[in-house]
Amino acid sequence: MSDIIQLLPDSVANQIAAGEVIQRPASVVKELVENGIDAGAKRIDVLVVDAGRTSIQVIDDGKGMSETDARLSFERHATSKIRKADDLFSLRTMGFRGEALASIAAVAQIELKTRMESEELGTHLSVSGSRFTGQEPCSCPVGSNFLVENLFFNVPARRKFLKSNTTELNNIITAFERIVLVYPQISFTLHSNGTELFSLRACNYRQRIVEVFGKRLNQDLLPIDVDTSLCHIHGFVGKPEAARKKTPHQYFFVNDRYMKHPYFHKAVITAFDRLIPQGEQVPYFLYFDVPAENIDVNIHPTKTEIKFENEQAIWQILLAAVKEAVGRFNDIPAIDFDTEGKPDIPVFNPNAGTSAPKIDFNPSYNPFKQTARPNKPSAPEGWEDLYAGLDSGGEIRQSKLFEQGEVETMDSGMEEGTIISSAVTQSVDETIIEDKAPSHYQYKGCYIMTAVKSGLMIIDQHRAHIRILYEEYLRQLSEHKVHSQKVLFPEMVQFSVSDQTVLDQVLPEMAEMGFQLDSLGGGSYAVNGVPAGIEGLNVIALVNDMVASAMESGTSAKDEIDQTLALSLARNAAIPQGQVLSNVEMDNIVNELFACSNVNYTPSGEPVIAIMKQQDIEHLFDS
Repeated sequence: MSDIIQLLPDSVANQIAAGEVIQRPASVVKELVENGIDAGAKRIDVLVVDAGRTSIQVIDDGKGMSETDARLSFERHATSKIRKADDLFSLRTMGFRGEALASIAAVAQIELKTRMESEELGTHLSVSGSRFTGQEPCSCPVGSNFLVENLFFNVPARRKFLKSNTTELNNIITAFERIVLVYPQISFTLHSNGTELFSLRACNYRQRIVEVFGKRLNQDLLPIDVDTSLCHIHGFVGKPEAARKKTPHQYFFVNDRYMKHPYFHKAVITAFDRLIPQGEQVPYFLYFDVPAENIDVNIHPTKTEIKFENEQAIWQILLAAVKEAVGRFNDIPAIDFDTEGKPDIPVFNPNAGTSAPKIDFNPSYNPFKQTARPNKPSAPEGWEDLYAGLDSGGEIRQSKLFEQGEVETMDSGMEEGTIISSAVTQSVDETIIEDKAPSHYQYKGCYIMTAVKSGLMIIDQHRAHIRILYEEYLRQLSEHKVHSQKVLFPEMVQFSVSDQTVLDQVLPEMAEMGFQLDSLGGGSYAVNGVPAGIEGLNVIALVNDMVASAMESGTSAKDEIDQTLALSLARNAAIPQGQVLSNVEMDNIVNELFACSNVNYTPSGEPVIAIMKQQDIEHLFDS
């Protein structure tokens, strides 16, 4: 029988390695930029064409490579950082990436020009699909110039699974941002199709954050700097008012490496407990310096998930540091000279005498004495307990329950466990109830309840309104009947570079919805018009939310963009939970909901309606 196990050809082995290292154009940018940083570069330029599909060029002014090193750099397991196994656990640079250049060369065509300062001529190498196609001396600046073209040209299946250019460019920008935030001392530029997206000068950490994400963020940053025997943590957290629902800028770095760490994220969020609305999060940019032997960076292929030796202790340090930063921000002494109505606190006088306190009481008070209840009708026989329940907190919103002048209007919202049907209410006093009782009740300002044949229907008013508005906005878009309303005082909204790439794609659809955004340059836009009917909404938060939603969905087709924007607008414009509704308003919501194409779920799949069956209600009263 012939042998089954065979050694893979280098070309196939390199393509397998490329599958782990090179997943998309952003992976190429990341690897080449980090190689430039390890080479001691003070300036790195990145140029991409067609979001990296056509070409990716990374130019650095680092120390460059000799002719021999340039050739060896494309071999598998080639690295300048590892000499023995123990070196894997004490790396302070970008880590063990011996597969990077070989993996890129396996799935692309590469031209490299590199020169060391000690040499007069550099080296020009050409590689295609792991095969060297040319090598010659050349004249070039000190450093390295990598040109990667036709990515995945020999693996069409991989190329087919690339996303749209907008999505892939956003991935490149994300990888770029994660690097430049760690190395503010290095100058960076990023160009896309000849257009400059970033031009970052050497500066400090705060200036780099502001240059990347916009000047408005500067006023929201609180500094953090704590040094312990376990770690050094420095950076910035956002003020509570900087919290937002979607895509806040949140970054952790350890030893100059970006990382994801849900456990440490919880420490930051815990520090803001009760300071920000539920569901919102603050931005943060936090840098950890720990001994290299106390972390393991190789537990995940992308090296973004990192294991710490003393996670619980560092968690406590981080929590205390964030709390201290927020506390310093809130600890502003206030002087209030308005003493009217304030308690008079006497100054202690040791020479003044003291007297025993006196208690004032009414000796004729009788707690069992019956007193008339003001503004309440006398309860019919057998219903005293029901009226008492209404007084003690069983507040029921029930306009038109009693004829005007007979009883004062009840307050809104039922307390937990209090459900009174129209049939029961009618029997309270048939002589003072109108012929037709209202068909709906509101519970805690959140749910609309109505009797149906099978039992009790409960409708989430906020979600129901989302479904109604969503279908209405889509209908207006399809019929081109959206009306824009000019704003009296335009507001300014600022977008980061990654936000702008999405905004450019969705701006035509936003204009059709009634938004008028005029560019002011530098990522700033003036909001000069909004859709009619959204008065009272925070327009800046709404526009940011719509762009963030479009970025999360990564849509490209017009219909999908319309659906994303309509859903975002509906969520912001829908009546909130806790808003008290009149009977007419409840009727309108129920009627409009049942005119929708889908009454059971919101566009994002959340349930709108629940039914409490009649037999389940009856079981509640089983003895």
